[in-house]
Amino acid sequence: MIIELGLKIKSLRIKRNLTQKQLACIAGVAASTIYSYESGNRYPSYGVLINLARIFHVSTDYLLGLDRIKTIDVSNLKQEEINVVIHMIDVLKDKK
Repeated sequence: MIIELGLKIKSLRIKRNLTQKQLACIAGVAASTIYSYESGNRYPSYGVLINLARIFHVSTDYLLGLDRIKTIDVSNLKQEEINVVIHMIDVLKDKK
């Protein structure tokens, strides 16, 4: 599971066009720590894992390989806007 976690962190970092150093700065850890996570040599603490999930807008379950579903951060949206997002997702699901 650790290899999968490292690969997910690396993939999400690259999708965000972040270097290891940039991600480390955002996450509050050393760049060598990010390298260790990505290479599978080290596990993040619970706090860092939660922070990474927030940075990448995914669940901790997703990072750990327990949940294949990505989440959408709607915390800064009004309820009306959240309802629009939910409706859009439902419409897209119905097209499949």
